Amino acid sequence: MKKWMLIAALALSGCAQINDYSSAVQTPAPANLQGNWQSSGPQSNLISDQAIASLIVNADGSTLDCRQWQRVIAKPGKLTLLSQDYVNVTRQNRVMPLEAENGELKYDGLTLRKVARPTLECQQALEEVAKQPKATVIQNIEPQLLRTAITENNARS
Repeated sequence: MKKWMLIAALALSGCAQINDYSSAVQTPAPANLQGNWQSSGPQSNLISDQAIASLIVNADGSTLDCRQWQRVIAKPGKLTLLSQDYVNVTRQNRVMPLEAENGELKYDGLTLRKVARPTLECQQALEEVAKQPKATVIQNIEPQLLRTAITENNARS
């Protein structure tokens, strides 16, 4: 009996952690976190000054971490509460806190601002997530930056 009380006390004290993606409870997003967030300008946590980081947070708590430069890497995830703080948990089991303040979102060492819609590549990644609901990462999208007349013709074929 004492053992169970100790385990419950530890869980309630904020010592809980997320051991795998399926154990994280998806939490609906509060209004200040919902939307399309995107980096603007160079940031030290991005590989290039031309790289773009995006985070899409839906009202139901589903998320998509979408990074693009010479390739697109999109990681589906979900919003959850951990020790009273909102975090994004990707299907790769990466846990990153979210801090929204004054119209900016601090996330994974980046500063993101709300935008009206995600980039074309991130919209395509969202479509791929719907087609591949178990995928931990989407990497089959060609960035607009690298598209040429040849690759456009190949895509139409």
